[in-house]
Amino acid sequence: MRLSRKPTSRRFFELFSEIGSNIAASVDVLREFVRAPDERRAELAERLHELEHVGDRATHAIIEHLDRSFVTPFDREDIYRLAVRLDDVVDDIDAAVDLTMLYRVDVLPEGVDAQVELLSRAAQLTAEALPRLADPQGLTDYWVEINSLENEADKAYRRLLSRLYDGRLEALEVMKLKEIVDQLEAAADAFEHVADVVRTIAVKES
Repeated sequence: MRLSRKPTSRRFFELFSEIGSNIAASVDVLREFVRAPDERRAELAERLHELEHVGDRATHAIIEHLDRSFVTPFDREDIYRLAVRLDDVVDDIDAAVDLTMLYRVDVLPEGVDAQVELLSRAAQLTAEALPRLADPQGLTDYWVEINSLENEADKAYRRLLSRLYDGRLEALEVMKLKEIVDQLEAAADAFEHVADVVRTIAVKES
């Protein structure tokens, strides 16, 4: 029979749940950003920067709690890896928005909406999964679905690249837009990396 988690473990689960909610909120802002008129983009970019800072603080709190804890719910290295991988998600999203603002991109290429919708689905799955980390074996559907979404994201990314390189845009514009869509693809990869760590935890805890 599996023993209950130590009281010190509760804080880890709370922080991971907070990060999951913050990721979902960040992707919601991203969805709004890519559809927003120019006059609203600066406001939305600032909101996303604030959420990125919230995520950073939660990540640092996990690492500090890890340093102070003698007993941890999972392997210490896996807790650290999960915290870092989750932080990568919002960092990549924030970078995509920041580049859009810095490059003064008025219109994002056709296909970005598809990327963002896939990120939104991944964010929702992740936000729902993280509060259930205390029973990682029950999260099989989560990492299977995330892997499927990442495969869809790869296809959406390749289709988007084919449009960028079809010769209708100037080379400099293509370079700018590719940097942005690369960051969105990196965010999709980051979601899969998170799911891989959760799967590793489940295997070790089985």
